[in-house]
Amino acid sequence: MNVLKHPYSSFYYDVEPALTSKVEEFAVLGYGEATVESLWTYLLKKKWKKPKEEIRVFELVSDIMSVKPGEYMSFETVEAYRSPNWFTDLNEDELKELLKPGKKPT
Repeated sequence: MNVLKHPYSSFYYDVEPALTSKVEEFAVLGYGEATVESLWTYLLKKKWKKPKEEIRVFELVSDIMSVKPGEYMSFETVEAYRSPNWFTDLNEDELKELLKPGKKPT
């Protein structure tokens, strides 16, 4: 699902203070890598996968405030595994050289 075309995308600026608050809560709990944008993406792709037709702002805020760190971090972990392979441009010889024992980074 394209997050730009999600039915709830128009509510972003209305719920941004709740998103910021949740990200700050995650930081206090030791999840400092969370960002407002990544939390918003989690909500659109996971929590609001099946949007309701006549949603109200207070329902969205309630959903935001009820996100548990474990749910969010699981989503982020899966998304990281889905990201492209950084080593696809390297051939087999280059990979062997890169992974050679005793090789010091330059």
